[in-house]
Amino acid sequence: MTTLNWKDRGTFYSVSNKKIFVIDEGTSKDVLVILHGYPTSSFDYEKILPELSKHYRVIIHDHPGFGFSDKPDSLTYSLIDQADFALQLWYKMGLKEVTILAHDYGTSVAKEILARKNHNQITIKIKKVFLCNSSKRLEYFHLRNMDQLLKNKRLGSFIAQLEANGVRKIKKKITIENQPKNDIQKVWNNLNSDEGKKEVHLLSNFINQHYTFWHRWAQALKESKIPIKIIWERNDPSAVKEIAIVLATEKGNHNLEWLENTRHYSILDTPKHWLKLVFKFNCAAMY
Repeated sequence: MTTLNWKDRGTFYSVSNKKIFVIDEGTSKDVLVILHGYPTSSFDYEKILPELSKHYRVIIHDHPGFGFSDKPDSLTYSLIDQADFALQLWYKMGLKEVTILAHDYGTSVAKEILARKNHNQITIKIKKVFLCNSSKRLEYFHLRNMDQLLKNKRLGSFIAQLEANGVRKIKKKITIENQPKNDIQKVWNNLNSDEGKKEVHLLSNFINQHYTFWHRWAQALKESKIPIKIIWERNDPSAVKEIAIVLATEKGNHNLEWLENTRHYSILDTPKHWLKLVFKFNCAAMY
């Protein structure tokens, strides 16, 4: 599937006068909302959506600044803003009860939503939360030279592309003529849609916000009464396993499970394996 095919599969909602791209598939009463990672988009879930939508109504949106959603210069693209947009979208879609699946960047958005839920600031019921990789704790978070470059207005988009290709090495090629040659290129093209490349250095502001809001989000995990499952790729090159261990031991209802022999983007690399380990689905018929 190409990114243009993916765009045709979705629709747009207006949230605070911004266009938000949304995929909404499945007919189940159980709703799974997905918060995607950095620097990618809802397209990360193209391979697993058919199986997920057998069990859930699946709603995935592109965060503002990502994918096919609007990328206005006026936004700060803070993680707090992303939580606002997600919640406004869910309210607009009439959602009353959801399960949250969050990956990478999206895990911070999910924790901000948990913090608000703990303080009775939102009315949506949250049944369960899946946190996949990169729920960083302050003591394990180091502002690397690469992170500094990500925030650079001139170099940010170039560095983000290097990281995207370096972290997610996907061997499977597609042969459709005049289309990107692999999944990474398709994901990167999606980020660049609507001149998104010029906003990458702003999207990278989340790096500082891990420091600013760390205590708030750590407290959100400790206080939450909602079942939280932490799924971590043991050999993840981007988020060291010690982060997962500490997160999982902070509270009894946090259930840590390891994904073996996978990498940071196993959703794309090994979707069948990922679905079996995370959701316990039997995907024998899946490609």
